[in-house]
Amino acid sequence: MTTRTFAASKVPSVLATFWVVKLLTTGIGETGSDYLGTVSIALAAAIGIGGFALALWTQLRADRYHPVRYWTTVLAVAVFGTMIADGPHVVLGTPYWVDSLVYLALLSVVLAWWRRSEGTISVHSITTARRERFYWGVVLLTFGLGTALGDAAAVDAGLGFVWSILVFGAAILVPWGLWRAGLNPTITFWSAYVMTRPLGASVADWLGKGTKDGGVGWGTGSVTLAGLVLFAGLVTYLALTHRDVDSAVDRAVDRETGDAGAGGTPVNDTPRDAVPQR
Repeated sequence: MTTRTFAASKVPSVLATFWVVKLLTTGIGETGSDYLGTVSIALAAAIGIGGFALALWTQLRADRYHPVRYWTTVLAVAVFGTMIADGPHVVLGTPYWVDSLVYLALLSVVLAWWRRSEGTISVHSITTARRERFYWGVVLLTFGLGTALGDAAAVDAGLGFVWSILVFGAAILVPWGLWRAGLNPTITFWSAYVMTRPLGASVADWLGKGTKDGGVGWGTGSVTLAGLVLFAGLVTYLALTHRDVDSAVDRAVDRETGDAGAGGTPVNDTPRDAVPQR
């Protein structure tokens, strides 16, 4: 099958800023969904579904990476991912641990399909439209799985927000340690990627929920707004500095051409897996 080919990978380099912005999107997605739900279920559905569809459509139509476009799509996935994770529990009454197993199975299937189709599931190999569609499918499922895991720990297991933060804060360090020990970088990356969701969501819930629910009591609206301000600041920084472009060659081309996204490097399908390197 033929597919569009891009000049460079359409995802950012996996550096420290990547994980910080990713954690922010998970927290915003959690409290943002909760806040919208208190305002209007119809509004929450419109923003969650409509925003996700529009952001993903815009991202898939583009031919190169741009931090504003990319991270806006991740943020939209975070809001929509919260909804699809909470939906079965609310509508069907299924325990969160059951939802976690369902999303884990779906994620495993899509990753295996991607690997069989493309020969790699490296996030640094997103140089064709087909690979990008696989990528965003996996990203959506990681949000669903991560949300269900976080709720399973806080609600089903009764850990509450503080203990959930400690548990998932320790859990996210495990893939990093295994990567340092020589485990496959792709496996460790996706494992850490899943863990960002319950960690970020637990922190956001702890800050936003009332004291009687085990939280600090700042309010979901206030926490969402603060998260959006930090998110906008970091993404603007990345757009101006190009620090998250996947290679020094890309940054040099961008400075010469004035483009805001990655560009100029030849297509390279060789996986360059990595977890945080700096």
